[in-house]
Amino acid sequence: MTAYLVQVFTLILIYIIVAASLNLAIGFTGLLSLGHVALFGIGAYTSAILTKDVGVPFMPAFFMAGLLSSLSRLFLTVVTQKLRGDYFAFVTLGFNFLVVALAQNWISLTRGSLGIPGIPRPVIFGLTIKSGGPFLLLTTVVTIGSLFFLYRLTRSRYGRLLEAVRDDSVGASALGKDVYRLKYQCFVVSAFFTGLAGSLFAHFIQFIDPTSFYLSDIIIVLTIVITGGLASLTGSILGGFIILAIPEILRFLPITPEAVGPLRQMIYSVILILILLFRPRGILGKVDID
Repeated sequence: MTAYLVQVFTLILIYIIVAASLNLAIGFTGLLSLGHVALFGIGAYTSAILTKDVGVPFMPAFFMAGLLSSLSRLFLTVVTQKLRGDYFAFVTLGFNFLVVALAQNWISLTRGSLGIPGIPRPVIFGLTIKSGGPFLLLTTVVTIGSLFFLYRLTRSRYGRLLEAVRDDSVGASALGKDVYRLKYQCFVVSAFFTGLAGSLFAHFIQFIDPTSFYLSDIIIVLTIVITGGLASLTGSILGGFIILAIPEILRFLPITPEAVGPLRQMIYSVILILILLFRPRGILGKVDID
């Protein structure tokens, strides 16, 4: 039971990083971005390939995962700079399918549908971080560091400027603020931490393939963000524990394994619908979900 709880808490912390970074992108720009799972996958594949196939140590590969995710997000931002609303959301959603298609078909790099097995455990200062308690400790440190940085960013003058852009981009532009530059900076920072989470995920699971980053995962992350509330990092933490802990109860109920997956997705969908209907701001949200 202890090993099981350690694994659950490790995955919850990884997804909290993803949710908090997505909350930064959505809650502080007002643009619905649905490409975060692709960035998560880019981070995972980058770290896995560099450490397993190239022999790069974990720490450089870890930060390269964040950097490549940021560059991918920057490219997507440049491509979608003239898009708003539903058009922007659909293009970012299509970015997920593009990344999954590349992972499936670039066999020489990603091994396609066979996936990448045997991803090495992180080695930090000569110490191998094995699964269980040590990996949970590593994930906790990265999560706290990521959340602290995001908290300080959103509470700074820059964060207040982002809120002004979200609430009235026309007014901010009239005051001489470069709205586009602020938004792409926010997206790039968000993508960096998503890439770091992807690296942790790859080295924790030790196996990734294209199915690890399908559309169903963006539903999970969006449900966490919306449940906790937009523009609230505390809400993302709370939403992460609520959304990811509830389905684990299904493991202890008399349900066939084939029904667990679909039932879990149904629970996510029901929670998302109820939040949108009865509490549009989420539990701790600061802005309404348009």
